[in-house]
Amino acid sequence: MDKRTFMRRTLRAAGALLGAAALQLAAPASAHAEDKVTLLSNWYAQAEHGGFYQAVATGIYKKYGMDVTIKMGGPQVNNMQILVAGQADFSMGYDFTVMKGVEQGLPLVTVGTSFQSDLQGMMTHDDVSSLGGLKNKTILVAGSGQASWWPWLKSKYGYSDAQSKAYTFNLQPFFADPNIAQQAYPSSELFQADKAGMKSKFFLFARDGYPPYGTTIITLQKTVAAKPDLVQRFVKATAEGWKSYLQDPAPANALIKQDNKNMSDEQLAYAVAKLKELQVVTGGDAAKYGIGVMTDERWKQTYDVMVATGLLKAGTDYRKAYTTQFVKDMKVMP
Repeated sequence: MDKRTFMRRTLRAAGALLGAAALQLAAPASAHAEDKVTLLSNWYAQAEHGGFYQAVATGIYKKYGMDVTIKMGGPQVNNMQILVAGQADFSMGYDFTVMKGVEQGLPLVTVGTSFQSDLQGMMTHDDVSSLGGLKNKTILVAGSGQASWWPWLKSKYGYSDAQSKAYTFNLQPFFADPNIAQQAYPSSELFQADKAGMKSKFFLFARDGYPPYGTTIITLQKTVAAKPDLVQRFVKATAEGWKSYLQDPAPANALIKQDNKNMSDEQLAYAVAKLKELQVVTGGDAAKYGIGVMTDERWKQTYDVMVATGLLKAGTDYRKAYTTQFVKDMKVMP
């Protein structure tokens, strides 16, 4: 082989390699193996999980290179234990739980949120005009409420433990006694009361200054450190899922009903209407900075409430409980 022929072949081979490399760099994420991701929900499948299910149903997670499986939680499921054990990549969570976990040394961190406020509130009869008007009422509080909103409500309005009785998730006491007020979620207890023809009022705790976010996204600190790109993609895809769900919830609702056979079309429609009415996904800071956003100020408020009510030790490094790095510039606008 002469020198000129050798050089031509060498240049052709080099050009082929460079071309292949360029094609590989230009290939979309979908051409690569998808990251398998497991998300653990915080209860039976419902409209409050709609954004996550929508991102599965409409292929939003796949668009971001992820194959996401949602495992349904429930009353006997310890989400924090499962997450710390590495049996899930992400979990739906709650600020108080993560703060308490950080106090106890658990490596948890909140990376985004679904709702700009907790959906917890108080259902009352017609004679009550505000959350501050319960001084002569019996207030039904579940065990979880005793360790979250009840200490805040007592402190804010001067209520006492003598007023509270256990809430057993049975609405018959409320129906039977006009002097009873009880904890409620707008899509659950309010729906049941409406179905029974019982007139009621609902007061969202957040409107009176209760600071936690609702249905947050939590993971482990080591996941944030080792896989920040995966976390970013999951958080953004979920925010896009929520935007899509509020526009057309049908795809997600079909999957929700597959996972939770007790969920009806009527309750799903009622719940979606409440999410829109209360603007928990699109209101507050989300209206200005995008769905899923969190702020340092809000987390500080939650820390202050927990310390003031004895739910958290003063001096706990609450900043370990969250990071805004994945949501501050995401800007998935409503």
